[in-house]
Amino acid sequence: MNNDTICAVATPAGGALAIIRVSGNKAIEIVSGEFSKNLLQAKGNTLHYGTIGRREAIDDVLISVFRTPHSYTGEDSVEISCHGSSYIVQQILHLLVTKGCRMANPGEYTQRAYLNGKLDLSQAEAVADLIASTNRATHQMALSQLRGHFSSELSHLRDQLLKLTSLLELELDFSDHEELEFADRSELLKLAQTIDAHLTHLAQTFQTGQALKQGIPVAIVGKTNVGKSTLLNRLLKDERAIVSNIHGTTRDTIEDTIDINGVTFRFIDTAGIRQTTDQIEQIGIDRTYQAIGRASIVVWVIDEDPSEEEVKEIQQQCSGKSLIIACNKIDKGVNLTDSSRFGQQAALLQISAKHGQGIDELEAAIYQAADIPEIKENDTIVTNLRHYDALIRAQQSLQRVIDGMSAPLSLSGDLLAEDLRITLDILAEITGGQITTDEVLGNIFKHFCVGK
Repeated sequence: MNNDTICAVATPAGGALAIIRVSGNKAIEIVSGEFSKNLLQAKGNTLHYGTIGRREAIDDVLISVFRTPHSYTGEDSVEISCHGSSYIVQQILHLLVTKGCRMANPGEYTQRAYLNGKLDLSQAEAVADLIASTNRATHQMALSQLRGHFSSELSHLRDQLLKLTSLLELELDFSDHEELEFADRSELLKLAQTIDAHLTHLAQTFQTGQALKQGIPVAIVGKTNVGKSTLLNRLLKDERAIVSNIHGTTRDTIEDTIDINGVTFRFIDTAGIRQTTDQIEQIGIDRTYQAIGRASIVVWVIDEDPSEEEVKEIQQQCSGKSLIIACNKIDKGVNLTDSSRFGQQAALLQISAKHGQGIDELEAAIYQAADIPEIKENDTIVTNLRHYDALIRAQQSLQRVIDGMSAPLSLSGDLLAEDLRITLDILAEITGGQITTDEVLGNIFKHFCVGK
């Protein structure tokens, strides 16, 4: 690890206050040399008020001192709280650099925390997710991972795998005594199947995690002029889409997100479905069908009783998806209550997108259709593609062990032990036990913001 003392502003520009972080072996020494008070003997976890800039005063600041290993990075660290003026911030950073600091790279503070054993790799990645969280669900998932719940589950699985591996390798040490068997094959098979089931469960949470992280896609579809764009604007509480009495106004998909009960939904307003000779409008209609294919939930907006042909088409397009029929323009007397013809799983709601009637009920129906599991504090939801890939590879390796022990002629212990070792190494990649190259670490931390 590079032992340079690093500095960077850790707060966004434009605020009333700014925080500049300094970390490394000489962090306290460098800052103390430009502070109005001597910090060399300052205890860790203490605050000090004074002026920064010995030769020329820059600002009155509040300085926090953290000593090894009780800091975010595990190193001696200082945080300078100053006024948020960009001039003041730049002057302080310039001063620190001239005294021996260098500017930090993106994610370098968290990378140092990982390398110094303050966080494992999955927890370090959760820091970025926590900063990027935009709603209750993504916040809870990131916080759970940061607190080590995912790491704890993996640690438990690795302990069980180590037990398996140890028993098999013990047999190998006494391979010349064929009558000795330290591990009952049926018990080992049962344990391997239990571990495999746990890995499968973790991998299956990835789809939910991705949906919550990126926003659950909801397509708003229907014929022209039924009020799709008006509905999108109503849901977004913003004039996001053009509304007009002219048929075919919306010619492309329009996307935006809203928060419903702490979960992000990504709404896609689509071109009205109708027969047209307009080439551009037809492209928009084709994209409507593509949007339906990507969506988890489809809101079908109607303003009259649809034909049997239209019902069959929407059912075919929405096969395997949640379908909500929004009967719009109830303010104009439109009122359809018979939902039986749309299928048992379809919900029928009466709304007025123009006047906002029934919108709360529609949002509740959309949230219910998403079928989001309740995320508790200790729940583990996999959201990271790197973690998901490792879980799948670990499953494949463990499956070879299960197949080997289930075969009529069980595989020899050395082959089973090798696959178990591979499984252990793959799981260790998630928390960082097998991460050895700078290239891999650089790829993970380059997406962090500077200052974290």
